Amino acid sequence: MAGDGQASTSNAFSFISKGWREVKDSADADLQLMKHRANSFKNLATSFDRELENLFNSATGIRSSSSALSRPTEIDFVKKLQPKLVEIRRAYSSPDFSKKVLEKWTPRSTIRIDLSAIKNAIVSEVEDREGMTEFDRIRRRRGLKFSEFWGEWKRDGDDEEKQSGRDWEPIRVLKTRLKEFEKREFLGGFKNSEFVEKVKSSLKSVYKDSQESQAVPPLDATELLANLVRQSEPFLDQLGIRKDVCEKLVESLYSKRKNYFLLNSPSSGESSVLEGENVNDELDLRIASVLQSTGHSYDGGFWTDHAKHDPSDQKRHVAIVTTASLPWMTGTAVNPLFRAAYLAQTAKQNVTLLVPWLCASDQELVYPSNITFTSPEEQEIYIRNWLEERIGFKADFKISFYPGKFSKKRRSILPAGDTSQFIPSKDADIAILEEPEHLNWYHHGRRWTDKFNHVVGVVHTNYLEYIKREKNGALQAFFVKHINNWVTRAYCDKVLRLSAATQDLPKSVICNVHGVNPKFLKIGEKVAAEKETGEKTFSKGAYFLGKMVWAKGYRELIDLLAKHKSDLDGFKVDVYGNGEDANEVQSTAKSLDLNLNFLKGRDHADDSLHGYKVFINPSVSDVLCTATAEALAMGKFVICADHPSNQFFRSFPNCLTYETSEDFVAKVKEAMENDPQPLTPEQRFNLSWEAATQRFMEYSEMDKVLDMEKNGARSSRGKGKGISKSASMPSLSGMVDGGLAFAHYCLTGNEFLRLCTGATPGTRDYDKQHCKDLRLLPPQVENPIYGW
Repeated sequence: MAGDGQASTSNAFSFISKGWREVKDSADADLQLMKHRANSFKNLATSFDRELENLFNSATGIRSSSSALSRPTEIDFVKKLQPKLVEIRRAYSSPDFSKKVLEKWTPRSTIRIDLSAIKNAIVSEVEDREGMTEFDRIRRRRGLKFSEFWGEWKRDGDDEEKQSGRDWEPIRVLKTRLKEFEKREFLGGFKNSEFVEKVKSSLKSVYKDSQESQAVPPLDATELLANLVRQSEPFLDQLGIRKDVCEKLVESLYSKRKNYFLLNSPSSGESSVLEGENVNDELDLRIASVLQSTGHSYDGGFWTDHAKHDPSDQKRHVAIVTTASLPWMTGTAVNPLFRAAYLAQTAKQNVTLLVPWLCASDQELVYPSNITFTSPEEQEIYIRNWLEERIGFKADFKISFYPGKFSKKRRSILPAGDTSQFIPSKDADIAILEEPEHLNWYHHGRRWTDKFNHVVGVVHTNYLEYIKREKNGALQAFFVKHINNWVTRAYCDKVLRLSAATQDLPKSVICNVHGVNPKFLKIGEKVAAEKETGEKTFSKGAYFLGKMVWAKGYRELIDLLAKHKSDLDGFKVDVYGNGEDANEVQSTAKSLDLNLNFLKGRDHADDSLHGYKVFINPSVSDVLCTATAEALAMGKFVICADHPSNQFFRSFPNCLTYETSEDFVAKVKEAMENDPQPLTPEQRFNLSWEAATQRFMEYSEMDKVLDMEKNGARSSRGKGKGISKSASMPSLSGMVDGGLAFAHYCLTGNEFLRLCTGATPGTRDYDKQHCKDLRLLPPQVENPIYGW
């Protein structure tokens, strides 16, 4: 035992001594580094001293050689200044300087060099030669003006004597010295140096900036009234005053002020700014210039959240939020997935796809073939494998999950809790809301436009058409229409409608921003190649594919075939699909003795579907049918209704549209008797996701947002001075949108009101099962106090 105690004591002392040696070595290294820095500073001071001696020696040499041409006053000034500089050199070159630095070198201390010797030498010289005592007396008696302090540079038409009389004496002396230096032959290399030019330009810009800030006239009554009318356009539109009338009124009010500026503009640069823009841009620039001249900065209004993502020093981030996920084969699950992959392919921005996570009980109701997942990681692997099999490259984007619940009544997934909280604030830059009205019907959380810099909504579904088919559909559609307007206006900056089949929403434009799976384009290329070699490309007739619910075109298909049963004698259609109305649809077709062959639903790219020549899609409830685009990509005929949802496809020669039931019969016969034309390279590109991504960047204004941040939001073409448009001006429309968002937040916070409007119970917050599956804190911990 004694031996063990001695051994442990010896080890402890050894450990302590080793630690002490390491501390000592580290301290010695730090002291050596500080000594090295002090010696470097000492060497720098010595080098500076040598440069000054060279300057003095050159000045003395020139004086001795050409005393008649030099000015004694300047050399006297140098003589008086030289002893002061010698004192500075002696003070900071002494051997004790390094010791003083080491003594005062602490983490919070700084080395302060007293330059008062230089200051006193210059001031004393100026006082002796120019009478500074009188200036001090005047300055103490009255306030010193800006122009008196800095002086003025020579104006147009002023001679040098008048100009020098307006300058403050020290500035005039400095100007005189600079001019004398330029005339000296011994400073010929210094005459045009960058240092002299920078000094002159900086002194000149100080006074010039003050003049420019005072030259901007204030806004007059007509400009204020024009801006008020422009900001009130949404309100006036509700009163029946059309937008074009408001625009004409704004143009009329502002044109008077514009003409005044064009006639009285002091420079051509200002007039060029006014002439090259439309009225709204001109008014924006005008307001921005006034705000800039006053130094006013508007940081937001009553509804605005100021803590937004700052993209200035990092890569941009795009968050895509959707309402469905694979393996549910629906448009809102597939198309956002492709959008994320192709946006991430450019590598210009980071992309996150946010999809709903369903508990096991809901997965059994939604996902086909009894597919279920025990964890989000397992579902993510399934999604990535499915995607990479179809696009042919590894998509570099992040997949995240938010809690969702399946509504049997609405046959859709509704978010549970605040969906925006699942995008970290550091990544909250640009948001793409797939089905923005669906995501925000019962959204009770942070406003999207407050958290993100730019929010784009993509409308996938014609909800009004579905609702009209239900009981009391007209009344329900009326309320849903206005609620959709409400939430899209409150939560989106821009809305993209895939076709005119959707309702006209605020801030919306119509553009097809969807493409087709590359696999379908390859099938089309294969069919075209077989046709060139003379092989038989199509061995089957017509088919229809879609989810088996009445609203997906099954009602229209049965009605058409039943009405023209005799005209289409022998015409057979194979129907592929699964759905809630499958039994009812099949029994109806059987009772009418229609020539329909019902088969189980399958992927449109399945080999069993390649041999069909004609795809029939009579649906008028779709916004933009993905199956129609896929059939065209595979080189098939498509027979569809003359409907706004099919507007994009009309440019393709293989798309046959009909207006009446008789026209439907004619198109069927035409398709069955002829062969479809191969797609041209341009037509194939227009169907691709590359083209869809380009259209999305343009119509969503994401390219403008990215360029604006990149270029510093410069929007003026003036003389090297950018003026940002009046984003800093409070907008009446923005204040109304903020009020709508706040009212929506209050209403959706009340559980009773949520249930009255059809919300799924328990969707204001996520439940315990979601906490367990997604490893989330309970909502009571995340949000301990609720006001509603």
